[in-house]
Amino acid sequence: MKRQFIINIVGLVILIVIAFSSSLFAQQTKISGTVADVSSKETIPYASFVLVPSGKGGKTDVDGKYSINITSSDTQIKFSYVGYKTQIKTIKPGSAQVINVQLQNEAMQMNEVVIRAGKKPAYRNRENPAVELIRKVIANKAKNRTESYDHVAYQKYERMLFSMSNLSENFKNKKLFRNYQFLFQEQDSAKIGGKNLLPVFQQEKLSDNYFSKNPLKTKSIIIADKKVNFDERFIDNQGLSAYFDRMYQDIDIYDNNISIVSNQLLSPIADGAPGFYKFFITDTVKDHQPQLVELSFTPRNKTDLLFEGKLYITLDGNYAVQNAFLTVNKDINLNFVRALEAKLDFEQNPDSRYHLSKSNLIVDFGLSKKGGTGFTGERTVAFKDYRINEPMPDSVYKIKPQLAVAPDAAKKTEQFWSVNRPEALSSASVDVYKNIDSLQTIPSFKRTMDVVTLLFAGYKDFGPFEMGPVNTFYSFNNVEGFRLRLGGRTTTALSKRYYFETYAAYGFTDEKWKYFLSATYSLNNKSIYAFPQNYLRASFQRDTKIPGQELQFVQEDNFLLSFKRGENNMMLYNDFYRLDYMHEFENHFSYSLGLRKWNQSPAGNLYFNNDFQNLFSRINNISTTEATLQLRYAPNEKFYQSKIYRTPLIGPYPVFNLRYTAGIKGVLGGEYNYHNFLGSIDKRFYLSQLGYSDVTLEGGYIIGKVPFPLLDIHRANQTYAYQLNSYNLMNFMEFVSDHYASINIDHNFNGFFLNKIPLLSKLKLREVLSFKALYGGLRDENNPAINTSALQFVRNGQGGLITHSLNGDPYIEGSVGLGNIFKVLRVDAVRRFTYLDNPMVSDWGIRARVKFDF
Repeated sequence: MKRQFIINIVGLVILIVIAFSSSLFAQQTKISGTVADVSSKETIPYASFVLVPSGKGGKTDVDGKYSINITSSDTQIKFSYVGYKTQIKTIKPGSAQVINVQLQNEAMQMNEVVIRAGKKPAYRNRENPAVELIRKVIANKAKNRTESYDHVAYQKYERMLFSMSNLSENFKNKKLFRNYQFLFQEQDSAKIGGKNLLPVFQQEKLSDNYFSKNPLKTKSIIIADKKVNFDERFIDNQGLSAYFDRMYQDIDIYDNNISIVSNQLLSPIADGAPGFYKFFITDTVKDHQPQLVELSFTPRNKTDLLFEGKLYITLDGNYAVQNAFLTVNKDINLNFVRALEAKLDFEQNPDSRYHLSKSNLIVDFGLSKKGGTGFTGERTVAFKDYRINEPMPDSVYKIKPQLAVAPDAAKKTEQFWSVNRPEALSSASVDVYKNIDSLQTIPSFKRTMDVVTLLFAGYKDFGPFEMGPVNTFYSFNNVEGFRLRLGGRTTTALSKRYYFETYAAYGFTDEKWKYFLSATYSLNNKSIYAFPQNYLRASFQRDTKIPGQELQFVQEDNFLLSFKRGENNMMLYNDFYRLDYMHEFENHFSYSLGLRKWNQSPAGNLYFNNDFQNLFSRINNISTTEATLQLRYAPNEKFYQSKIYRTPLIGPYPVFNLRYTAGIKGVLGGEYNYHNFLGSIDKRFYLSQLGYSDVTLEGGYIIGKVPFPLLDIHRANQTYAYQLNSYNLMNFMEFVSDHYASINIDHNFNGFFLNKIPLLSKLKLREVLSFKALYGGLRDENNPAINTSALQFVRNGQGGLITHSLNGDPYIEGSVGLGNIFKVLRVDAVRRFTYLDNPMVSDWGIRARVKFDF
């Protein structure tokens, strides 16, 4: 009996184990799938689903996907969404299965109904429950932000894919792409970008991120980085990544303004959102814990830089955003954007608050919003291993720089990525990397890139040497007449350590040769044009220069700048012998040291004269020897390195510059002792719906007695192009100072006022204002009107002064303009307010500037 009892007990245990295992297996059986619109095939984010009869349920994610474990009693699953007909699907208990659902719009099931109503009531914020709800969300923003925690750590995955989009079959089958058919991808034609895509760039990054509130410390360490790498002769890969990062920044719904495609759009939960948005409660999701309210919103003015879409707000007392769907109105004053969608998905923390778990942003660009070939960029960000209030050791934050990159980040294997990606990539997406690599080996592609580089960068590549820039090959001015120039520089194909650059130019009127030669040694075995720079350069240049003309991102002998207003017959012949050392750091601090021997001689109607009454007192040249130290700090700066210039991608961070130059008498023929100090601060201020202001503060001081060519000759502009950093109605050499301070404000309203004028709003124009003030002067020792031994200012043929000091009154000019004309042109009416009695000046003028902006 005892033996039989033991056998019975063992059998009972086995039965219990089998029953428990079966129950556990039933509980772990999963069903998953996607919910979409039956007609458009677009996935439906945040659609509700409920199991019958258990009542368990949830919502689809931002991509319309869902998954849930079922029990043995569940036999059906019900799907519903506002505006769609509910659909019920049968499920098989105990069997894992994929159930994809296509919901039908309820409007498609209705017979024709005629509704007559009175006048639609005006929308009001007062006593509007939707507005009351959004005010509660705004009031609770602080506690729902990541910054409300003392410590946060998480891992972040980012993927950026940029493709040519909306390609027709004819485009795809052109002879040009006959060898490139392997590049094309196909997708659902209803999705953003259309059916045919041609991926041209892809990047994935995996980073560990840490935040500490008190004291405030942040750290990001990129542990893996995989991207398409183009030939550096054609494209700056690092700059391309920076450009896409700026276009597709992280979306923080709790920020007052959200940066997208280099513009700031007001968040629907910004402090002032009820004044710019209309809000509507469109659904209550009761089968979700906690309960959610679907809050739809739309801009009061369709052309303003605002979103439209839906928010899902928790009713648990936190009033947190649980999901969000953001898009923009088709009439928005946003250039080249045909479609924009952003989806945000949040997950619950142990303290019942939420953190962003996934975001997806897709933007489709095109010259025309009506169709045609364009570009589509998609950025997906996913967060995992989210930990709150777990302090990290100080050693984590001591790693330099703030955004650090692991040494082996670019060397991770495909096996590593397959394990660490939050979602597996499609085989087509995985192939993008090798496809672009293969593309760059095809001779016809290389020839195409040669032509593109010649047209846009101005250089023709010949392997170890590239010739250019082509826009300087021909120009003209009143002193040199017709000017021809030919030059070029070596590339990394010759050496990664040694670089040489040269040109020769000839003026057919002055019959003089000009030339330049430089040799540069890279100290970090990188291209001298790549960040961070660290090189030593020796150079010699003999060429002309207009005193006081300082140009941005363009060379002085550019053909288009040959066209100028007023008299332009005063120039300098300069001989420069230079030795320069440049050192940049990863934190965007840099310093440079320079030694320069400078010999300048007057050209044209310019002259150097110690005595205006005595023509024989004129001198032929001024010789100086200078030592220079320049410091620059541009925190978090992003830029694109072109063939000639480094073009900054302007952001909210200031840029600081400080330069000290010492003139050394008696060394290498230097004739003057002096000290020249120059400092400046540049900053962009974002003013939400009122646009943004670019502000520059600058000041300089010269210690010592020097001739006027060594004074600060203030930046003038006699071209018809609007120059942001120059005085557009000041003549060349009109003002000089040995001490000065200036302010330059350029404000863009982004169409804030014009958007609200019915007919003008369709033109998508944008208002711009500028104000420039310069206050300076000359000490007596440098003022030839007081010190007769000083080098005299230049006079015109009638004996009138054309060069002046700023003693007494400031120079002031301002402008009012319209930007975004034909999406690329800005035209300003410029007004000069002071020193109107100076000879040959204009008190107003029209200036234009070409600018591509979103």
